Amino acid sequence: MFKRFLQDESGATAVEYGLIAALIAVGMIAGATAIGDQLNNRFDSVAGEVKDASSEGNRNQAVNAE
Repeated sequence: MFKRFLQDESGATAVEYGLIAALIAVGMIAGATAIGDQLNNRFDSVAGEVKDASSEGNRNQAVNAE
């Protein structure tokens, strides 16, 4: 009975699939984090440019009004 238990590899296969799934999940989380950081930086950059353009437009309107 003990010999048959040692030869049974079905549990080992399930553990291997579990480890593979965990590694894939870690890779997906790392990728999503990196993409999220890049998107956040891009949105911050665009927001800054829009703010600068808006304040410049307000200054031009004030000069033209005089």
